[in-house]
Amino acid sequence: MADRHIPVPLTVWAVSQTHPRFQRLNRYVPESLAHPARMLPALARHIIDAFTEPGDLIVDPMCGIGTTLVEAAHLGRNALGIEYESRWAVIGRANATLALTQGATGTIRLLTGDSRQLPDLAPEAARGKAALVLTSPPYGKATHGTVEADRENGVRKRDYTYSTGRGNLANTDLTDLLAGFTEILTGAAALLRPGGIVAVAVRPYRQDGELVDLPGAILHSAQQVGLVRVARAAALLAGLRQGRLVSRTTFFALHNARTAHAAGTPLHVTAHEDILLFTTRPIPDQQT
Repeated sequence: MADRHIPVPLTVWAVSQTHPRFQRLNRYVPESLAHPARMLPALARHIIDAFTEPGDLIVDPMCGIGTTLVEAAHLGRNALGIEYESRWAVIGRANATLALTQGATGTIRLLTGDSRQLPDLAPEAARGKAALVLTSPPYGKATHGTVEADRENGVRKRDYTYSTGRGNLANTDLTDLLAGFTEILTGAAALLRPGGIVAVAVRPYRQDGELVDLPGAILHSAQQVGLVRVARAAALLAGLRQGRLVSRTTFFALHNARTAHAAGTPLHVTAHEDILLFTTRPIPDQQT
């Protein structure tokens, strides 16, 4: 039903109660771990389940290794993804194949290209049909990567960068990143069906010690292209045990926080990701 009333879920989502490693275990190919910024499968699943129904079309214009696509297919939705880097697209297709062999009932199509040209890349049949566009922009190297440690080499970080091509938004400054992401949001709006949702997972980060309010900047970009905010939620990156948060932050995020405290800067590790929800017009009876 294209115009159905969509309930806004709770504004705090406890989507990290299973460690990310186990969320992906046997559901994604091992090569997926090389991607510097993977969306939590439980987060993608929560958003898809909350705002769509089986048979709906889900689009991720920056799909990486295909988390959104895989979770959509396992929930019986049809998924379309765009990925700029061929390396990640290959892994994403491997994850799609794995999902289908494991009994996922939805379809998956993953295209390689620049999502700033989203209306030209997406099949004509997808225009005006998407129930949900779900994605996340690249941001903040401190939030990305995998840590390894051993006695010989100590602690080291790997897989925290994207390709070095100038066309990759991950390699641009904040101004160009926002300009490019605004183009992607414009294309996303063109794919939405009436009442469809654009969901963006994003978090603030620090650059040279200064806090960059990327969620606030994305809100402004969405308003520029005519999207209307439906809600803003916090997806926990920490576990919950007896009413207390159990940190699941990365080694380097924790190290940076401790170093800042030692220098007198009251820096804290991030315990949630901002989820920004938009539509192309107000949904009746919703708080904004």
